[in-house]
Amino acid sequence: MAVLTIAGLTRCSASATSSSRFFARNFSHFSTRLLTSAAIKSQHRSCKSMSAPAATSALNKDAAHEATAKQEKITAPYGSWKSPITADVVSGASKRLGGTAVDGHGRLIWLESRPTESGRAVLVREPEKPGDEPVDITPKEFGVRTLAQEYGGGAFTVAGDVVIFANYKDQRLYKQRLSSPDVPPVAITPDYGGPSVCYADGILDARFNRYISVREDRRESSQNPTTTIVSIALGSEDFQEPELLVGGCDFYAFPRLDPKSERIAWIQWRHPNMPWDRSELWVGYLSENGEIHKRICIAGSDPSIVESPTEPKWSPDGELFFITDRENGFWNLHKWIESESKVIPVYSLDAEFTRPLWVFGLNSYEFVESHEQRNLVACGYRQRGRSYLGIIDNQQSSTLTVLDIPFTDINNITSGNGCLYVEGASAIHPSSVAKVILDDHKSKAVEFSIIWSSSPDSLKYSPYFSMPELIEFPTEVPGQYAYAYFYPPSNPIYQANQGEKPPLLLKSHGGPTDETRGFLNLNIQYWTSRGWAFADVNYGGSTGYGRKYRERLIGQWGIVDVNDCCSCATYLVDSGKVDGERLCITGGSAGGYTTLAALAFRETFKAGASLYGVADLKLLKEETHKFESHYIDNLVGGENECLKRSPIHHVDNFSCPIILFQGLDDKVVPPDQARKIYQALKDKGLPVALVEYEGEQHGFRKAENIKFTLEQQMVFFARLVGRFDVADDITPIKIDNFD
Repeated sequence: MAVLTIAGLTRCSASATSSSRFFARNFSHFSTRLLTSAAIKSQHRSCKSMSAPAATSALNKDAAHEATAKQEKITAPYGSWKSPITADVVSGASKRLGGTAVDGHGRLIWLESRPTESGRAVLVREPEKPGDEPVDITPKEFGVRTLAQEYGGGAFTVAGDVVIFANYKDQRLYKQRLSSPDVPPVAITPDYGGPSVCYADGILDARFNRYISVREDRRESSQNPTTTIVSIALGSEDFQEPELLVGGCDFYAFPRLDPKSERIAWIQWRHPNMPWDRSELWVGYLSENGEIHKRICIAGSDPSIVESPTEPKWSPDGELFFITDRENGFWNLHKWIESESKVIPVYSLDAEFTRPLWVFGLNSYEFVESHEQRNLVACGYRQRGRSYLGIIDNQQSSTLTVLDIPFTDINNITSGNGCLYVEGASAIHPSSVAKVILDDHKSKAVEFSIIWSSSPDSLKYSPYFSMPELIEFPTEVPGQYAYAYFYPPSNPIYQANQGEKPPLLLKSHGGPTDETRGFLNLNIQYWTSRGWAFADVNYGGSTGYGRKYRERLIGQWGIVDVNDCCSCATYLVDSGKVDGERLCITGGSAGGYTTLAALAFRETFKAGASLYGVADLKLLKEETHKFESHYIDNLVGGENECLKRSPIHHVDNFSCPIILFQGLDDKVVPPDQARKIYQALKDKGLPVALVEYEGEQHGFRKAENIKFTLEQQMVFFARLVGRFDVADDITPIKIDNFD
């Protein structure tokens, strides 16, 4: 049972480039062998001009038509349609991926968090034989997760037969041997009597038999912990205090050793910058006893160059590669020429080759072995809302070859034995990990198979899928545009009344320096399959479109994001796609702030839902964690601006219903934010509800809470602005000033 506190009332809920190529799939084994164009043409002549996603969409719609050929569509109001994509389906399909690695036998290991186990994160190994079940590595009494910088990431490392991971409950590091599954993991860091010291983004140093990691020490201050790079001895049976390798800066990430363990690279940055604003890449030279005796800054120290280097990595030949945005404002791949003390671009393109460093452990590119002894780099890059997988031939004049795979969204890449493991998704693939086998020349993908999926059963709902349309809409700044993914209502069984337009739920993503992506998200399909239109907005300030776009939000948070969300909704109304009288907005974290600000300062939307959102910017600055403690300085400014843009200080401007959801263990946006805005709106007499979850932090991980949040948003909007009854059996919570 999950115990929910709802506005002071306790309630128990039961747990609960376009290609003409087509793909033949055996989805029962999640495998895909890429067909030749000739074979495809002979099988699918009617779809020969379509892209893969478009053609797949056509097939799905054909399947839906066949399923309903014997019956007329049911006419019912938008929003009232029955759908098999239930909240239970969504919450059960909300597994998160926390990274991938390959063990000494070439088998893939991944970290997945499980909502059905209260969000516990487990390391899982690819089965030895195809068709067998994957094997859990992590014992039941452990959970693999680090709380470093609150957002975590980089919680485990695999080297041959050894796994080192951060345990969630005590935040200690443990070592585990894959060949000895019956031997429990052994702690390698001291016990400080609680989770007061966190580790992340580690690497094994075989030369000195130690583990090098970023450490966040909260023993003296939980709000202002000390962050360093430390080494942890592996040869002793006694717990030794980790030794300091690098310190003195506010933040560190990506400690990376060269192949001989003679040099170490890392990224560091200082307040008030975030890592995507300005950062520095350093290299240290290791002495015979493992200490750093010399260090130099490779990128980021020149005040005349605005850049944010990230993801350093040493090639097998000992060359240092990294990603930075110094030339064209896009994160492109570069390398350091040590003999000449200079940095050169490996390949320049107006595209993003990485993502903002919200979590540790990003791995956007990998070196590829080649029989021809070429220097090849596999990379994912993003351009105008779509991802591509490419191979860069790093010769004197680098070339980029784009590989044709089904994913249109790509995150991390891991190099395997003769293959690549690619974390990605598409409009019909949920978040997944695919094994990609290349030809001998490493210029084509010859086989593509899904190894892991956040929702392996999602294909059976494909007739109901709404395909994302990337839209570019005008903002309030003349000649300036922003972007969003628009999902129209889609259900093969239903149609709306003639002349009716659907209600719209517009989502403002978190961060705010982040990006929403157009891949299969059953949370979105939950809405569209019931007759809602859905818009997922990349307002000015989002990543994926270069530094210039990203910096639209500097000093303008609460203005640009709000204006762009309102402009998107207005654009969709003017285009005839949605009902202008039934516009709703939702968002989590920074998206929750944009939601509240849009409702406080504009009159575009008729209702809103804020998930762990910010109501008081000044309070956020005082209470939030170290990583984001100066974030608002750049996004908003001083105290006066914080007061002007804080929804809590403009309650009189609110005029529509709001529902709020909050985790009681949230250290990023503490519960007082939701409680204060709830009480103020209640006192004003507006319809409002507050749901608080015990044991939840920033973002909900428990299946029962994910389900409850989704259902209560749906029924809240239906009751207050929808003009329809939901088809699902949902017991609504009490709404103050309404019930």
